[in-house]
Amino acid sequence: MEITDNNSYCVILAGGKGKRLWPVSREKYPKQFIDFFSEGRTQLQQTFDRFLDIVPKDNIFIVTSQLYYDIVRKQLPEVAENNIISEPTYRNTAPSVAWAARRISKINSHANVIISPSDQSIMKPEIFKKNIQEGLNFAATHDCLLALGVQPTRAETAYGYIQKGSASTMGDIYKVKAFTEKPDAEFAQMFVDSNEWLWNTGMYLGNVKFLKESLQQSLSIAQIDFDATPQEFDTENEEEFAQHLFPAFPNMSIDYGVLEKSPNVHVLKCDFGWVDLGTWRGMYDSKSRGKNNNVVASGEVLFDDSSNNIVRLSNDKFAILNGLDGFIVAEKDNVLLVCKKENSSALIRKYVNEAQLKKGEEFI
Repeated sequence: MEITDNNSYCVILAGGKGKRLWPVSREKYPKQFIDFFSEGRTQLQQTFDRFLDIVPKDNIFIVTSQLYYDIVRKQLPEVAENNIISEPTYRNTAPSVAWAARRISKINSHANVIISPSDQSIMKPEIFKKNIQEGLNFAATHDCLLALGVQPTRAETAYGYIQKGSASTMGDIYKVKAFTEKPDAEFAQMFVDSNEWLWNTGMYLGNVKFLKESLQQSLSIAQIDFDATPQEFDTENEEEFAQHLFPAFPNMSIDYGVLEKSPNVHVLKCDFGWVDLGTWRGMYDSKSRGKNNNVVASGEVLFDDSSNNIVRLSNDKFAILNGLDGFIVAEKDNVLLVCKKENSSALIRKYVNEAQLKKGEEFI
């Protein structure tokens, strides 16, 4: 079944705080709104551009925090105001997607929806478009959640993993056997060696009817239904109503709310050159290396006996690195971070918490 563009929708998730890319990513201005490599477009803008090649502009929705609403409007002025959903408080991705699915279903009950983070790089855009179209076709004819997975290249502990089950009759699509979020190093290596597990890209597809029903089941523990009081959601008071409704929802990811709970979950094995730009390791992997495998995101750097590093400084800063191998050197305003790339996500979470306790919010 060929899907028409008019039935294809995209929800871009842009409400995260981006702590894994601290100190460049800050709570007041997180990673999705930053142009890390001075390319002229931020992570959010690049994600929007990518899906503009796949679905109509009017079918792209942005979910963000009320704190970042003005930033989204400034960076994506072409997105209609009604296509920006601003959460009054952070409740992770399940309530966000439920709200977006509810709004889309009122527009088009036959919609097939792509859900995507705003912090990824796709190295093979033509293959990506092919995989997305394949996924949309599957979502239109199956009541299920379809995850996009990629073959792991290392034992990464910062990612989620999806175990392939039985194969479907449509392409490289498998029933999901198991899902594990952020395993320890030993298990991550076992997953890579087994060839049964894929990295979870955090991108999902599903028809809007299934998304609404499965998310409502997951969110029912809050005993609140987006559809229970439809009159408020069909008026200009929607945002005000959500202000009271949203805090009652559990802090729940779509991974946990649907991927781990629903029996109707499949995974499409993809090869579109996926890189997670939510981590410093991902940033390093996304760019071609210079001499001795060093990457300079911005600023000017002199390397002496140093290799495999990533450096991100203010444009007017100059640094000299001597004897460093496999480090992150990142500076923003009042914070300088020098940290090993290996296991940096866990280390940075720890450092952010310590900085917040010892120095206060202005350093976060």
